[in-house]
Amino acid sequence: MKEIFKEIYNDKEFMEIVGPIIEIPTVQEMKKYRQHYETSCFDHCLEASYICYKYCKRHKLDYVSMARAAMVHDLFLYDWRVRQPDRKGLHAFTHPRTAYENASKIMDLNKKEKDIILKHMWPLTLKFPRYRESFILTVVDKRCALMESYREIKAKHEKRKSNSN
Repeated sequence: MKEIFKEIYNDKEFMEIVGPIIEIPTVQEMKKYRQHYETSCFDHCLEASYICYKYCKRHKLDYVSMARAAMVHDLFLYDWRVRQPDRKGLHAFTHPRTAYENASKIMDLNKKEKDIILKHMWPLTLKFPRYRESFILTVVDKRCALMESYREIKAKHEKRKSNSN
């Protein structure tokens, strides 16, 4: 397991904020779906949430709303690689709304949390994020996606390299 997960689970304040959320069965379902390569939606959201939490706390922003919203920003609960006849539009454009709808069924969201979830795919969402925290998740989400992709590509490259020896 990645080192960051040890740090996450040992951060008592962070776990006080997101612990009740990650125990919700609907949130646990995110473990069933891959986000980028072999990273589950759950692990992706947990890592993004923690990075956002630390950044916002350091810069005296609303780190509680950030951690909560980022933990469910990809609560879409389907395999986005498989085309579904009932799903209209491309996943990248539509999943923020789906995640928001799913999250609002299992937890109370404040205005900032709603904006964070709905706008995390900006500029694809077109509407500019209203809060600094919303914009931060757009950047962190993309950073996490790049790192998840990089780790997978690097592992495959190293495996190929060791097999050729």
